[in-house]
Amino acid sequence: MFLMVDGLDGSGKGVVIDALKGYFESQDKKIFDLREYWKEHNDIPELADVMKYDVICSAEPTFSMVGKVIREEIVRDNKRKYSGISTAHAFSLDREILYKKLLIPARKVGKIILQERGVVTSVIYQPIQLERINLKEIINLPGNRLALKHAPDILIIIKVEPSEVIRRLDKRHKKDHAIFENLLFQRMVETRYESDWLRKLFESNRSKVIYLDTNPPRTEEDTVSNAIKIWNDHSNKL
Repeated sequence: MFLMVDGLDGSGKGVVIDALKGYFESQDKKIFDLREYWKEHNDIPELADVMKYDVICSAEPTFSMVGKVIREEIVRDNKRKYSGISTAHAFSLDREILYKKLLIPARKVGKIILQERGVVTSVIYQPIQLERINLKEIINLPGNRLALKHAPDILIIIKVEPSEVIRRLDKRHKKDHAIFENLLFQRMVETRYESDWLRKLFESNRSKVIYLDTNPPRTEEDTVSNAIKIWNDHSNKL
């Protein structure tokens, strides 16, 4: 099973992944958290390195190699303004390496994969960046085409008001300093996340698309319980 969660910055994606991670830990599953691994390693492990684990927690962009450049240079608010075209190609390559080296082999041997962000982010964000790249071009980039061929079984799209997102981002102790973290841009992507074309794109690639509302008065505890409920309600039906 492969579950992906996507949505606006600060919407609660990490909360969902951590909730499911804790749920599987409570069932004595062995967890390999790439997010922790990348704090000490600038690479993507081979399948042999994770064979003893039951669950892999992943994220995009990665925190290694191409993904590290994306996070620390391309999408950082450094006034250098990389185009949507450059950004799309970088994300596609980062994604292609991650899928070929680990996610596809892991899925084939029955590992559970939980991932924060993915090809969804590319089709939402990059068409509305500087020097835009159209949706068809994005979908046809090698890494994106590969990711759609191996689309998640369950795709959770988080719904939250952009003003609430900005409030949450302002409260964060650790800042990402990403170019996307402003109210105007988040309003544009909110409309795209809730569009019919996005849902149909993933449904046509055999994903079960589920929307999760994290707006107040819903709490972080509500998000945790709802994430676990989504998994239990849908994982056995696919």
